[in-house]
Amino acid sequence: MSKAFLIAAMLLAGATAQAQTAPSAPAKPAAAETPEQLVQRQVDAYNAGSAARFVATYAENAELLDFPSKPQLTGRTKLTEFYNKFFTWAPHVHCDVVSRTVLGNKIIDHERVTGLPNGKTVDAVAIYEVENGLIRRVTFIE
Repeated sequence: MSKAFLIAAMLLAGATAQAQTAPSAPAKPAAAETPEQLVQRQVDAYNAGSAARFVATYAENAELLDFPSKPQLTGRTKLTEFYNKFFTWAPHVHCDVVSRTVLGNKIIDHERVTGLPNGKTVDAVAIYEVENGLIRRVTFIE
C-alpha cells in the first residue's frame, strides 16, 4: 500500500477538502482475536472503503512508515483524515494479500493494490506490528 499511499497523498494535496469525521474510538478486539485476524480485519475494512472500521484497528499512537523508518502518518487522527479522503478519491480500491507470514505479533504481507483512479497496480510488503490488540506500526517496503 505504500506506493498507493504516496500517489494518493500527492493527488489529495491538491484536491478540495472532503467532509471528515472525528476519529472513532478503537473497537475492542474479540478476546480470542489473533494479530493475524486483526490485520485481516483491517484489510477487510480497507477493501470495504470504511475509514472508521479501518482506523479502529489502529492504536492511538500508530505509525505508518516507509522502510526503513521514514514516517508517513502518525496517530489515529491523521489516519482518519487521510483515509476519509483516500476512500472518497479511490472508491474502488482493493488490496489483495498475495502472501502472508505470521511471526508472533508481526504480520508480513505481500499486498497488491488495484482500483486506483490512475489505473496503476501497486505491489508492496507491509510489516504490521500489533501491540495490546491494535496495530501499532506498519512499515512499507516497495
